[in-house]
Amino acid sequence: MKRTLAVILAGGEGERLSILSSLRAKPAVPFGGKYRIIDFSLSNCVNSDIDNVVVLTQYNPRSLNDHIGMGRPWDLDRNNGGVRMLQPYIARGRVAEWYRGTADAVLQNLNVIEQAAGDTVLVLAGDHIYKMDYQPFVAAHRRHHADVTIAVRRVPLADATRMGILALDETERVVEWHEKPRQPKSDLASMGVYVFSKRALHQWLTDTRADFGRDVIPAMIEGGARVFGYRFGGYWQDVGTVQSYWEANLALLADAPELDLYDREWVIHTRSEERAPAKIGSTAQVHRSLISHGCVINGSVVNSVLSPGVVVDVGAVVRDSIILFDSVVRPGAVVDRAILDKEVAVGPGAIVGEGTDYDVVNRREPGRLNTGITVVGKRAVVPRGVRIGRNVLVGEGARASDFLSRVIRSGSTVERPRERGAKLGSRVRAADASEMRETMAVDVDPGAPGTDADDRSNSGGRMASGEPSD
Repeated sequence: MKRTLAVILAGGEGERLSILSSLRAKPAVPFGGKYRIIDFSLSNCVNSDIDNVVVLTQYNPRSLNDHIGMGRPWDLDRNNGGVRMLQPYIARGRVAEWYRGTADAVLQNLNVIEQAAGDTVLVLAGDHIYKMDYQPFVAAHRRHHADVTIAVRRVPLADATRMGILALDETERVVEWHEKPRQPKSDLASMGVYVFSKRALHQWLTDTRADFGRDVIPAMIEGGARVFGYRFGGYWQDVGTVQSYWEANLALLADAPELDLYDREWVIHTRSEERAPAKIGSTAQVHRSLISHGCVINGSVVNSVLSPGVVVDVGAVVRDSIILFDSVVRPGAVVDRAILDKEVAVGPGAIVGEGTDYDVVNRREPGRLNTGITVVGKRAVVPRGVRIGRNVLVGEGARASDFLSRVIRSGSTVERPRERGAKLGSRVRAADASEMRETMAVDVDPGAPGTDADDRSNSGGRMASGEPSD
């Protein structure tokens, strides 16, 4: 595979993930407790013996840059090959602009691709969850003498409307292609994973063809290029919505999940911080959950995925939820069918996710929050005793003063005002500071199990050194 360059498209905004991708690119969104979404594409490369990787970033790249760094967790910190992070740039004589699509991103970096050794280019989406050996994929491409080979798989018809749908002949050549059809005629879909010959990229990428699925692939089929499909039968998931993200995480909790993160033959590598082991206290109850390192559990965790550094205090309940890095759930609080972003603090006795009205959609984001999942943004503080319903959106950095009622009805949104008067702002800051101290404080007997000073200093919602910023 030394003749293959991998290009990972990692600049997507992923706006359907709501506030989970508002401060970070979709490939940088945490997944499965300790991982980031892009870890799967990167790990697939190194496990397939591909050690020359280019990552094309664009939207909010800081977290992604911090996470990948020089590529050491994937053994890609090397002088020859390795991993390189490339962002849009201004060239002399060219109007400055963002990438206009997947194909345009590759076109604008064609000079880098041309300099790489080898004759094939593997183009990957950086925002899918899957394990795939690319070696037989590339071998099929060469066996067919193809211009491009597309990885394809069967999908539910309900999902086919947002994918490229195709038909293959008896030789596996693509004979029909429909990009995101309203009424799909087939359930055979493109995975957004391609192998191109360098010659084909030069021939078919132009300024007028910005997207592979919408522009380049149809033009190649119509123009008589050799376009083939490669059937993939393994696990693959596009976690592009809040619901699919929640489902894919909780699917890891099955006794025999489709995606096996414990497979020693195909390790998913990631960047990990130095943290103490997870601690399960004498008052804890944990059932069918993933508990990452650095967590301190003294309450109840059921059917949930916890990222590193999460604290669940005595009497607190976390159920059917995803809680990201360094969040804290204080005594007596309940988190049910919710996603908490990093460093969220849920105050004593608060409820995040209450009621049975799952079908009351969020009025601000009806197309994104409509299945009963409540989402709390990064570093938000849910005050003591507040009750939050279903499909509620709590914005990044929300504070006590932003909750205008102790009951937040289903479908509502809580967020920080964009403008404040100076006098009001000072009162709010004082109130917020008081509420933050109250919410983050440990509200149990200092002598109770699992509440010693070491526990608080080891977790307590602080960012560990070496952790990506978002």
